[in-house]
Amino acid sequence: MTRLARLGVVGVVLVLAVAGPAPAQSGSGQPAAASAPFSADVEQRAILRVMTAAADWQLAHPSTHDTWDWTQAAFYTGMMAFANVTNDGKYLAAMRAMGESNQWRPGLRPGHADDYAVIATYAQLYQRDRDPKVLKPATALFNFLVSRKYDEPLQWGNAIETRELAWCDALFMGPPAMAAMTSATGDKRYLDLGNRLWWKTTDYLYDKEEHLYFRDSRFFESKEANGRKVFWSRGNGWVIAGLVRVLEDMPADYADRGRYVALYKEMATKVAGLQGADGYWRSGLLDPVTLPNQETSGTGFFVYALAWGVNRGVLDRATFEPVVRRGWGALVKAIQADGMLGWVQRIGDKPGATSADTTEVYGVGAFLLAGTEMHRLAVGIRK
Repeated sequence: MTRLARLGVVGVVLVLAVAGPAPAQSGSGQPAAASAPFSADVEQRAILRVMTAAADWQLAHPSTHDTWDWTQAAFYTGMMAFANVTNDGKYLAAMRAMGESNQWRPGLRPGHADDYAVIATYAQLYQRDRDPKVLKPATALFNFLVSRKYDEPLQWGNAIETRELAWCDALFMGPPAMAAMTSATGDKRYLDLGNRLWWKTTDYLYDKEEHLYFRDSRFFESKEANGRKVFWSRGNGWVIAGLVRVLEDMPADYADRGRYVALYKEMATKVAGLQGADGYWRSGLLDPVTLPNQETSGTGFFVYALAWGVNRGVLDRATFEPVVRRGWGALVKAIQADGMLGWVQRIGDKPGATSADTTEVYGVGAFLLAGTEMHRLAVGIRK
């Protein structure tokens, strides 16, 4: 079977949408290295240029993960954010093509947050197009989910992840989709369920001393080489990015909104203090020495979430704007001349190594989310 055959209709659509000349090759057969091919200036045109390059590279090199998979859902989230700041309609067209190819269905495991993360993008497209078919499968699934008890302990094992939000990544996958569904439909039950599950997971996995989340219960007693607790960069990136996504769709008068804001500020302060001098966050947040390589998926989510707070007056500008500017500069340096984002830690559940040539679709999603907030910072929009 050919690669395009495996990709299916949506993959072919996306390749054709952005296909262009092949990148220049070095003598080794690898893309020719370039020194700082993109500007890290916090200026509209520079930001849009590098975001466009990253988005186009990913569309031209479609991920082979299932098109409803959590990896893809994170990318779609970034693409939908990017679509709000560019006049090029091909990005929304690509998301509509994806939804049609999926027949607007989530994944195959109804209780697994990874498999319904994609619904957040369906909900956003519904708000643009108001086509009832877009939310039909999502509504059926979420009406089932709100009927469940969610009364199990969150200790890892016995496939608990198929029934509960027992790992920190799920706070990016589940509650934001539920909040988006409430925003799209007006049915408060979905946000209420997301709120309930957010705090159940937080009560279990959030370390109140370190102000960071364990990935899951297997890491409660784990230690880094330096003796510190194991807190994974992307795992905490999933959380803080998921937190601001929930806040985006949460009504200003929602009863628990203040709890989210307090948690966000506490976590943001901790995260900002862990940034490296070069602007990156290492994959092991409390042990930057054992795995010293830069890492762009966690960094992307942190820049997105912290810039979100600066832009909305939730975080002190003087304290946090230098952090997000350094982080954005680091992310831009990781974009190769052809638009590929490097230094992305591949799929995992703990700190891991990266290289200039490791990339993944969710890392591009994080980059586009970060870029959207940096664009807002450059424009000076307040919300």
